[in-house]
Amino acid sequence: DEIVFEWFAFSSSKGQVPLTLDNLDQFEHEVSTSGSQKRALTTPEHPQSKRGVARLTSPSLLLSPASFSPSATPSQKYGMRGGRGEVVSSFGAVQGPRWMGKGQSSVRVEMLEEGENSLISSYKYMFQRLRDVIVLFSNCVCVSILTNCDLFLSLLQDSITVLGQVCCDSNGKLNAQSVLLEAGQEQGGRQVPVDLSELKEFSLFPGQVVVMEGMNTSGEKFVATKLYEGIPLPFHCPPEVKQEMDKVSEPVMVMMACGPYTPSESLTYDPLIDLITIINKDRPDVCILLGPFVDSKHEQIEKNQVTETFETIFKRCVDSIVEGTKGSGCRLVFVPSLRDVHHHYIYPQPPFNLSNLSKDDSARVTLAPDPCTLLINNVTFGLTSTDILFHMGAEEISSGTGTERFSRIMKHMLTQRSYYPLYPPAEEVNMDYDKFQQFGQMNITPDILIVPSELRYFIKVNHSYF
Repeated sequence: DEIVFEWFAFSSSKGQVPLTLDNLDQFEHEVSTSGSQKRALTTPEHPQSKRGVARLTSPSLLLSPASFSPSATPSQKYGMRGGRGEVVSSFGAVQGPRWMGKGQSSVRVEMLEEGENSLISSYKYMFQRLRDVIVLFSNCVCVSILTNCDLFLSLLQDSITVLGQVCCDSNGKLNAQSVLLEAGQEQGGRQVPVDLSELKEFSLFPGQVVVMEGMNTSGEKFVATKLYEGIPLPFHCPPEVKQEMDKVSEPVMVMMACGPYTPSESLTYDPLIDLITIINKDRPDVCILLGPFVDSKHEQIEKNQVTETFETIFKRCVDSIVEGTKGSGCRLVFVPSLRDVHHHYIYPQPPFNLSNLSKDDSARVTLAPDPCTLLINNVTFGLTSTDILFHMGAEEISSGTGTERFSRIMKHMLTQRSYYPLYPPAEEVNMDYDKFQQFGQMNITPDILIVPSELRYFIKVNHSYF
């Protein structure tokens, strides 16, 4: 079976070449060449010296280019890049603190979501009826204010307050002239066009739950005069933590990285090897690694130019990280991505399954879903590897806010209390709304919100609390 799979990989990489003697000769040559390069990764028949074992567990050997593609070569662009180790953005007092962890075994990493096992256990993805989805959305929209759905379309001379969900009047992009406000199902699910011309400022996106004040003098359009924002949830602060707030605690260094961990033009994992080197150098207490680890958008993966299964490539990545950072004592957190080609294309996304980890390795590895909320020594971290910034940035409309887009989007996430408040979602996001209601909503406001994106990096403070 293995030789059959290798032939299919070879044939696909050459443009679906036929089975001929010449092609078989070339295939045999490449298999023998790659086989000789892989022998160092197989279990030897005789015991090796300690020096040989050290070479075997080296991340650079586990992630050898020949392991993934016969034509893989080190990236010249990555090797010749400038600004290595340069600080491109900083926040707060960066000179005083000690930017090196202690590899503390006492650091606690916990999941805050209740019912965590529900995402781990098997269930039917996307197995949901449209009626059930509508009910879920209706539950999202607090209907206590809307006691009468006729307020939406009735001709009224007095100002009223209504609550509903923002949507677009067509399949196109939302604009100031296409805004509709939709009531919950208990109010009939009625929709009314909204006139935003009287608002001094606004920031809206499809799926946003809002409260508006205004009039419907014509019976055909609701003229909004005031727009009320939501209120973020409180921070996490259990009673036992309040008693320890005044106690001096050791600082905790948390390092974060996001995939892809390969250059765009090569399937070599040189950036990941460099990251492992930095982890061993700085010895962070916790390192949060977000996917993709095996990027579905990588050109060589899209063209099927790999000689191993995606699961095997992912296992090599994990083994390299776990083995390569063992001496640092760092706690590792793995978060999947919708772009991980070997994993489930569903949101919320279940955590990875790493059943091959040893007992010692499992003790320092946390497998988290996407999204998730982590508690690290009484500090909460909200995480999602899905590019909600990019998705919402393409759909949001605003006027007169006086703030830049990134700050508005992050504020929307907190006031909507959701890791993915956009509806309908981006085409690449396969949303399971039943699980999303359980695991895609925020139960608290995280102290630190991590949102990787293809957009420019930034660090911002949410001023809603200050």
